[in-house]
Amino acid sequence: MMRYTPLFAAAAALAIASPAAAHNHGSHEHGDHQASENALNLNDILLHPRRAEDRARDEYRNPIETLEFFGVEPTMRVAEYGPGGGWYTRILLPYLAPQGEYFAVQRPTGTAEDGTTWPQRFSTAAASAGWAEGAMIGAFETDAVPEDAAGTFDRVLIFRSLHGLLGGNDADAVLRGVRTMLSDDGMVGVVQHRAPEDASFEDANGSRGYLRQSDVVRLFELHGFELAGTSEVNANPNDPADWEGGVWTLPPTLRYGDEDRARYEAVGESDRMTLLFRKRD
Repeated sequence: MMRYTPLFAAAAALAIASPAAAHNHGSHEHGDHQASENALNLNDILLHPRRAEDRARDEYRNPIETLEFFGVEPTMRVAEYGPGGGWYTRILLPYLAPQGEYFAVQRPTGTAEDGTTWPQRFSTAAASAGWAEGAMIGAFETDAVPEDAAGTFDRVLIFRSLHGLLGGNDADAVLRGVRTMLSDDGMVGVVQHRAPEDASFEDANGSRGYLRQSDVVRLFELHGFELAGTSEVNANPNDPADWEGGVWTLPPTLRYGDEDRARYEAVGESDRMTLLFRKRD
């Protein structure tokens, strides 16, 4: 069941205009991005006081360049898979709220001990957080795509989640659901921790958080997608991607606490692939 929840926040809503973002479905390097009306509006969101704790991650996650590469426009219907702690949600929701639609999507999770479902819990949490006053959001699980939502999404965004899907044997079912959600010209944007192409199985099977880019492309091809573009905007050449403790060795998790903390902070967040896929006929 699709669940809509108005987010009645006490704080004033972010004022966001709605010029179209320039589509960029080819490869580009970090720094090549040119400022646009869309980027300025996203910048207003990034600078909002409510993002004070999130802002430290901006230099590693490059949200303006990433969302522009994915062609996300403020009038679109956009789904974020596995929003987790809500870092990208706190950008996407206020950006889409005035004229577009934001949906949170998750793999099947069942019913909690208190009788609530994940869509209910997410909607309640979003409303309590007040990420965008008066916004309407939807939340559903990938095995229960609402009939009236099938084939209607402009973008589905998957941030740093594919390794978990593969580890839980959920990737096939989730990608089938994602394909059902997308409109004919809809696209999937993926950001994923990246292992070198010559990485060992242990370093690239997802158990340490990293995957080979070629394996991700192949996974999507097997589920009826084709690669539409790549970007190096989230690349980090300082990350060897072979940490014994996995990607969680690095910020923001810092698995080992203060042990070698300065070393890991100097590396920064993980090296990441940034890929855009379209549905294949």
